[in-house]
Amino acid sequence: MNKAQKTPHRHLDLARVLLVDDNLTSRLTLQTVLEAGGYHVDAAASAAEAIEKLEKHEYELVLTDLRMESPEAGLKVLAYARLMEYKPATALVTTYQDTRGRSKRPDGTVLIKPEDLPELLSRVADLISERATRRVERELVARR
Repeated sequence: MNKAQKTPHRHLDLARVLLVDDNLTSRLTLQTVLEAGGYHVDAAASAAEAIEKLEKHEYELVLTDLRMESPEAGLKVLAYARLMEYKPATALVTTYQDTRGRSKRPDGTVLIKPEDLPELLSRVADLISERATRRVERELVARR
């Protein structure tokens, strides 16, 4: 028996993503794409459900639709996520055409369009990487 066969199976530590969208089809499609991209995805159908999940688990990234049960529900989810001590990366997933090609809102919120799947996965990876960098930087500052 070689060394690889003796090593017990380990579960991969997948980056955890909270996906919030009230549209079942969109939510399931994005969840499938993100899981195929190697992420552990928790899904929520409303801002209230998302906030409940944010209280129970830590996420590397929170992706939310803007307009759900209210026109600003997604912004409420992002605001709440940004208050969490573990500081997840945050972004809006939007199909609305009023974004005029921008990748950020005037308030700095990242916008991701789900139509271009390779771009979606690239943006998700970038956001999670940036969050990890910020976390390491905070830890280094705290040690000084």
